[in-house]
Amino acid sequence: MNALAIHAPAILAESLTKTYGSGNTEVVAMRDVTLQVQRGEVVALLGPSGAGKSTLLTAIGLINPPTSGRVHLGGQLVLDGPHALMDLRAFRRKHLGFIFQRANLIPFLSALENVQVAMEINDVTPRAAKHRAHELLDYLGVGDRARHLPEELSGGQQQRVAVARALANEPGLILADEPTAALDSQRGRQVMELFAKVARERHAAVLVVTHDHRALDVFDRTLEMEDGRLRESAPSSTSSSTQT
Repeated sequence: MNALAIHAPAILAESLTKTYGSGNTEVVAMRDVTLQVQRGEVVALLGPSGAGKSTLLTAIGLINPPTSGRVHLGGQLVLDGPHALMDLRAFRRKHLGFIFQRANLIPFLSALENVQVAMEINDVTPRAAKHRAHELLDYLGVGDRARHLPEELSGGQQQRVAVARALANEPGLILADEPTAALDSQRGRQVMELFAKVARERHAAVLVVTHDHRALDVFDRTLEMEDGRLRESAPSSTSSSTQT
């Protein structure tokens, strides 16, 4: 597990607002969003297109900083408004894992190599990276497909490889944007159940943006965004409170 404080919230976002343009052309994509997610927790983020879900995810993921507000990850203040307080690229590589609608695997690398390369760019030795890549693929049920190219894998298998790649550097936080949109209901549910497994067994926080209501019972909490505002739609007595 990486060195982020394990007892601090994986995510603490405070009063995040994101605006584009100014004056008559100003668009508020996210309004005063406060969010807390603990390690070991898997949280769904729902809402219609244009509600601000991806804006929130990319702010927390240090890709598209907010106009105002603060982002703490693993107990560290990382963003104060649009101002980075550290090397964001290096922080992302070490502490965050990303999964998208499409697996986005490198087509000319095998499943094993796709996972392995994520560690080697973080200066893990090839031998150690290969060993861990094998372990992760086995853990996620696709160890027998390690030598296969992405085009030789089903959509569900590709997403499992993408999850393995996201786990490669033992992140404290995994962010997934519509990861089941290209899958049928059975494979989509399997991927959602996989996120719950990863959260609990790897002690990572998992935040999933989704339009898929078919497997919401898998999640600890369900949040909803509309018009840039966040609310909690299915609070759990064991989960942290989320404010709007």
